[in-house]
Amino acid sequence: MGLHECVEGSMTGILAIETATDACSVAVVVDGVCHTRHRVAPRQHSQLLFGMLDDLLPGGNLAEQGIEMIAYGCGPGSFTGLRIAASAVQGLAYSSKLPVVAVSTLAILAQTALRSGVVSGDALVLCTLDARINEVYSAVFKFENATAVLKDGPWACSPGELAPQGTESLFAVGSGCLFREQFSQSLQARIQSCDPEVLPAAQDIVPLALVKYWLGEVQTPRNVQPVYLRDEISWKKLADQGKRS
Repeated sequence: MGLHECVEGSMTGILAIETATDACSVAVVVDGVCHTRHRVAPRQHSQLLFGMLDDLLPGGNLAEQGIEMIAYGCGPGSFTGLRIAASAVQGLAYSSKLPVVAVSTLAILAQTALRSGVVSGDALVLCTLDARINEVYSAVFKFENATAVLKDGPWACSPGELAPQGTESLFAVGSGCLFREQFSQSLQARIQSCDPEVLPAAQDIVPLALVKYWLGEVQTPRNVQPVYLRDEISWKKLADQGKRS
């Protein structure tokens, strides 16, 4: 349990939830101070999440406790984990009448890697997640003002088919790193480090959600839903890799 300076500006109360991977993670920001609960517990998210919420926001009245927005990791990731977060967020948003912001779990992964010192602010980060069917979800991020910004991707493909644009060095993070030996030789040559242990944390949703909020990328409770990568036309098919959007 820690307190961190997480947010600046007029949005002073945020609830963030991330359950797309083996980590069940919740963060509550009020007046720039962030309280977190984070536990690596595969297949236990449904049992853990509401206890974490009750611990951080006892009584469940979000508005009375200063929450002005709910943000969540929308995927890609575990089918069950994504449904747990989306269902919880939808219920909370309906009952509290608060706006919602959806954030890519891959972007959260990059943000966590930066905050935890795994990568530096000038790094290009290849974020990868094991898709469980001999495929990986992946994308490349850079940082602008210490905030992860999509540079290339995202994709769903087999490890050997992954082919980010460019020749720059990459720092790979996430469970997809376990497939490093299956990456192409050219991709392996670009990777400077590979850390499969990095898991997205809810507190790292906050800076990403604030950017989207101020850009007006806000959902109503009815629109809350996970990103099932293969159903999203915005996710690049293999044939589109190497083409600029």
